[in-house]
Amino acid sequence: MPKLWCFLSTITFFQLCTFTFSGLELVPTPPLPILPLPSYAQLKWQQRELIMFLHFGVNTFTDSEWGTGHENPAIFNPVGLNANQWLSTAADAGISLVILTAKHHDGFCLWPSKYTDHSVEKSPWKNGHGDVVQELVNAAKPLGVDVGLYLSPWDRHDQRYGHEIAYNQYYLAQLQELLNRYGSVREIWFDGSKGKNAPNMSYYFTDWFSMVKELQSSINIFSDAGPDVRWVGNEKGFAGSTCWSTINRTSLSIGNASIEDYLNNGDPKGTDWLPAECDVSIRQGWFWHKSQTPKRLSQLLEIYYNSVGRNCVLLLNVPPNSTGLISEADVQRLREFRRAIDTIFSNNLADKCSVKVSSQRGGKGGGFGPENVLDSDHLRTYWAPRDDDKEGHWIEIRGTGTDGGLRFNVIRIQEAIGLGQRIKRHEIYVDGKRVANGTTVGFKRLHRLEEGVIHGKIVKIRIEESKGLPLISSIGLHFDPFWHPNGQRPK
Repeated sequence: MPKLWCFLSTITFFQLCTFTFSGLELVPTPPLPILPLPSYAQLKWQQRELIMFLHFGVNTFTDSEWGTGHENPAIFNPVGLNANQWLSTAADAGISLVILTAKHHDGFCLWPSKYTDHSVEKSPWKNGHGDVVQELVNAAKPLGVDVGLYLSPWDRHDQRYGHEIAYNQYYLAQLQELLNRYGSVREIWFDGSKGKNAPNMSYYFTDWFSMVKELQSSINIFSDAGPDVRWVGNEKGFAGSTCWSTINRTSLSIGNASIEDYLNNGDPKGTDWLPAECDVSIRQGWFWHKSQTPKRLSQLLEIYYNSVGRNCVLLLNVPPNSTGLISEADVQRLREFRRAIDTIFSNNLADKCSVKVSSQRGGKGGGFGPENVLDSDHLRTYWAPRDDDKEGHWIEIRGTGTDGGLRFNVIRIQEAIGLGQRIKRHEIYVDGKRVANGTTVGFKRLHRLEEGVIHGKIVKIRIEESKGLPLISSIGLHFDPFWHPNGQRPK
């Protein structure tokens, strides 16, 4: 009898505990994050999707890409320079951050630096009283566009280059000058590019990065090795079909060509959140050349799908000409590009569909339901399956029209990356037929369907493999009228 009483007492105790715990679970908690996680500044950067680069300097007037460092400052005279035109062009294209080459490899400074006379101060432009960086900042502020700066480590003009201590001090002084004088800078751009015959010397990147963060704590630092944004490993604007925002910084070094594939793909076991930025020019060259014309719209869309559509941010260079304006052909192509993006993605066919999922964390009304994938928040709200769902994770979109039919050729998937990047492998089926498959998703994955326009009723996205629970923040079905694979014309 005592044993029976003890047994019944134990059961009653656990029932009480279960009742208590179930009471606490009335509001289900979010899943645990999968480390590493992005910083606030990195999340804001990721949401920009499209950034503009402005390569401008003495090369604009010498029809060259890499200056010699011996150019006479007198050649720099953009008599019609209008930074308002640059920034309105950016704003019209939906761009929220513009990065200027404050100093390129030739060493010519677009601001009147007190540490060198090789600058706009020695040019005839505005009788030596001009400051391109200040003009950029002044034009950006009223439009709500943020500013970034590029300061080339390789300097072919300054005599201190090659003398390690002296040049690193000079470079650091100019960094301080730029970050103290021109207000908030959202991205600072470093690279390791240098010619084969350049003097051998070490850059004190660690010192530079520390100083940058001291002066502007919310800034993102770009380089091959971050620490906030990494290079994608090429200048074509293409990320790898697998592209992790995570990577091991200890495996990276600036200017090391042997790590380009690693940069392109990232690392699922990476200990650092270091997303990739895809840099490419709207023209063949980085600086303006009279003989060149902008890329076709189809080329820009191809770049967009392979950069933004592969979990990256696209850094598109649009170089001002020798008058000091962005050429009209480039302005028109950018407008055309923005209109095309808006045409494709402004309408989500899934919005009018019903959504089913394999399971739901917390049950119906628990806050992690499938309705979250169709709301306007593509980051903070998401669908989460149950912890104990071992049968596979899937989400199904079903047409609800008269015939239930859907007509689309682009599928968009987005993860809630604020809790880490998770999806390793996924497949997409339309009416039971597989139409696309891939590996990583990240902030945004775009599948432009190889067979073109599809007519179907049920779209099923299966998450075949993930790190922890997959968390889907948004799904879209879109129609791209510019996509004609194998000569197909949309009906």
